[in-house]
Amino acid sequence: MTGTAPAAPLPADATVDPAAAEAALTAMLDRLGVAVTRHAHPPLRTVEESRALRGTLPGAHCKNLFLKAKSGEHWLVVCREDRAVRISDLGRALGAGRVSFGTPEDMGALLGVAPGAVTALGVVNDVANRVRLAVDAQMMAEPVLNVHPLHNEATVALTTADLRRVFAATGHSPLDVDFDALEALAAAARG
Repeated sequence: MTGTAPAAPLPADATVDPAAAEAALTAMLDRLGVAVTRHAHPPLRTVEESRALRGTLPGAHCKNLFLKAKSGEHWLVVCREDRAVRISDLGRALGAGRVSFGTPEDMGALLGVAPGAVTALGVVNDVANRVRLAVDAQMMAEPVLNVHPLHNEATVALTTADLRRVFAATGHSPLDVDFDALEALAAAARG
């Protein structure tokens, strides 16, 4: 990563200070010339809560999965909020084999976020590049994406190109995954 990380990774037992985390993130985005539109809202912990409380925000809305492979490798997977895939298919698509959800302690230590606040922008706290990043290829074709700013009490909208710039600035090169194909596999399995 070039420059200084906006926030140090949180210890496993740390309490996330949303204002401090967002201020550090905003400073980094400003340095990169990334413009965002911020929308405050009550804390949102699930996609369902987000749909019910966010109102009408233009752009694609993201769902984030923090996964751990059997090998010990961690993954941050970012996809459209409405995606329905089987985790076993996702693990194979990542080349990670068998995956499960990562622990809240690992999430805090590696991405500096708490459960319910996982976000594509969490890579800014992964200064040691210990988390692999995968994105929904079809979602990344959308012009605008909505993500959390390191906490779940706001949503920020930014262009997909700007999000890719953040990834590059943090040294994260995302694996683009064909989520349409993964959904087709899940649908075929349901029969």
